[in-house]
Amino acid sequence: MTRKQLHTGSMYWPTTSTHPAPSYEPLGKRNVHYDVVIVGGGMSGILCGHELASKGIRAAVVERETVAGGSSTANTGLIQFSNDIMLCELAELIGEQKAVLFYEACKDAVNQLASLAARLPNKGGLIRRSSLYLASSEHELPKLRTEYEMLQKHGFDVEWWTQHDIETHFPFSRSGAIVTHGDAELNPYLFITELAEDAVLKGLDLFEHSDVISHSANTNDSMHILTTSDGGSIIAAHVVFAVGYEPEELRCQLIKSDLNRSFAIVSAPQSASIDVWHERMMIWETARPYIYMRTTPDNRVIIGGLDEEPPAPIEGSNARSKRDSKLYNLLEKMFPTLSAPIEYEWSATFGESCDGLPFIGRDPAHTNVYYCLGYGGNGTVYSVIASQLLYESIQGRTSTLADILRLDRPSIQNLS
Repeated sequence: MTRKQLHTGSMYWPTTSTHPAPSYEPLGKRNVHYDVVIVGGGMSGILCGHELASKGIRAAVVERETVAGGSSTANTGLIQFSNDIMLCELAELIGEQKAVLFYEACKDAVNQLASLAARLPNKGGLIRRSSLYLASSEHELPKLRTEYEMLQKHGFDVEWWTQHDIETHFPFSRSGAIVTHGDAELNPYLFITELAEDAVLKGLDLFEHSDVISHSANTNDSMHILTTSDGGSIIAAHVVFAVGYEPEELRCQLIKSDLNRSFAIVSAPQSASIDVWHERMMIWETARPYIYMRTTPDNRVIIGGLDEEPPAPIEGSNARSKRDSKLYNLLEKMFPTLSAPIEYEWSATFGESCDGLPFIGRDPAHTNVYYCLGYGGNGTVYSVIASQLLYESIQGRTSTLADILRLDRPSIQNLS
């Protein structure tokens, strides 16, 4: 199959690696057997593979191209427990108790990601940060305040900042904001490549440049057979699809996603002091689509957003320059002293579900087929959650959280 182009432009994260990422040989013409095979070597696939290998399950990851080479390369690395769908909005959709359970799972996932990163040689570039969630306008302020009150009610580590608080700490002004504590910034490319190495040490098999071209099963779906374009085959009791923003690859008709394209720029290292950026907080806003920004350890600024239709990334730097300039102008307006030029810029496919939740769990129509699709602005956090839920599911266990995120959940069917 021809791979859909998931991003265009000059990608920043691969340039940050101090040594070449390890390569993994293709499956070739071999015929191999596993308990679990995972299709996709991005953030979701590697986290799932690492979790399974850590639990002693014989598993393999099959990647069409290279590990961390798809959507993960365009991931800007903001790791937050808050989601594109606010807690107060989610409570209206699925009930307050379930909404809080999901948000608590996201908070736990950030901490679990930090624990994983702490064991890696370069820590995956993970640094704990707080986030500043800005009211984009006066009109958005009451809703943001409602969100703050619900987060506070349920014990999340949050503060309410007034306009005066924002102006005291930053060189720009907004009418109000929530400060969330316990978030993190991440170098997604470094994290995935380092975690993949660790997973292999734990027993995971990893095949790059191995394009799965067919998937079949025996009559009772107890064994699944995947074949690759090179003539190899994998037989496994369980199959996990972690294919990112390529839903046409999937057999399940319940995956209802909205694919768009997004944009990001990375500045050169700032020569001016970055102390004007209070505690290097990650910044985002209530507008939809929203703008988000963060710093890097070498004093660059990453700013992204401007989501739009259609999903295909824009070809050619000249065609992308209008969006790049808009992002850069927003940065200049908020931080006038941070004037280092754009050094990297890209456009990438971005996917969301209609209810704001990821797709995690069994395929209702096919026994022992699972999906790990972290659609939405919190994809890395969702991938951590998925790695644990899918392990539990493979073991035959279920939970309230798994029920909230299952593919045939009522919140998806009601909004479709």
